Amino acid sequence: MKQRNMKRDWIATARTLSEAVPYLRRYDDAIVVVKFGGNAMGDAEAMASFARDIVLMRQVGVNPVVVHGGGPMINDMLSRLNITSEFVKGKRVTDAATVEVVEMVLSGRVNKSIVQAINDEGGRAVGLSGKDANMIVCDPADPALGFVGNPVEVTPDTLLQLLKAEIIPVIAPIGTGREGETFNINGDTAAGAIAAALKADRLLLLTDVPGVKDASGDVVTELTIDHIEKLTQDGTIAGGMIPKTETCVTAIRGGVRAAVILDGTVPNACLLELFTEQGAGSIIRHG
Repeated sequence: MKQRNMKRDWIATARTLSEAVPYLRRYDDAIVVVKFGGNAMGDAEAMASFARDIVLMRQVGVNPVVVHGGGPMINDMLSRLNITSEFVKGKRVTDAATVEVVEMVLSGRVNKSIVQAINDEGGRAVGLSGKDANMIVCDPADPALGFVGNPVEVTPDTLLQLLKAEIIPVIAPIGTGREGETFNINGDTAAGAIAAALKADRLLLLTDVPGVKDASGDVVTELTIDHIEKLTQDGTIAGGMIPKTETCVTAIRGGVRAAVILDGTVPNACLLELFTEQGAGSIIRHG
């Protein structure tokens, strides 16, 4: 019985690999920007699983670029330092003291933990922030929010050099201002801006929901920009999903071939999206 079950497992594995071949060819040398964040970043097993997926993508010829968030870690450090945050319309005001903590946490603890996880799985990763080589130049997103930035210039030269050397860039969403200020950038926004600058084949936003849902609560697996706009206007897309879909639309209009919103808590979510027929989550295309 055990040998019979093992044979079935081997057959299933062989079938999966065979079905993946066309997609492996499809994404050979493609640039895929992956936004990684949420609770998975604080879970060692989930972090290791994500790192394995990224390394495998690189090994089969994909050029992954990782952009990460780190909200829970920032909150924890601010609490430990007794720095109280104020909020305007639900968004954190990032004053001078807060932005120092944000940069320390994102460019330090969080960034290097992801780099280490990828390297531990056999990859070659390098940690950066948007300040390195003036990669991301920002204007203030809203004066009332302080040092929260909106990317206005993204220079991808350094990233392209790393990809050419088969090195995986891991980017903290910290940008520089026109006067040398430090700006905190929303992770999804940073990922979308970087993907557009790279003319990436795919932008993958890993979230804690399975994708964009319709009025009945079912996940819509394929959408266009027009479809997104209609669902937003009628209120079907609401709350936290609005900025995510806006990021996807902006990235696509900036030159990204397609963007996908998918559940990052699902094991091997990136691999399922790229290398299987059914994909994962909601894919958004221009038309």
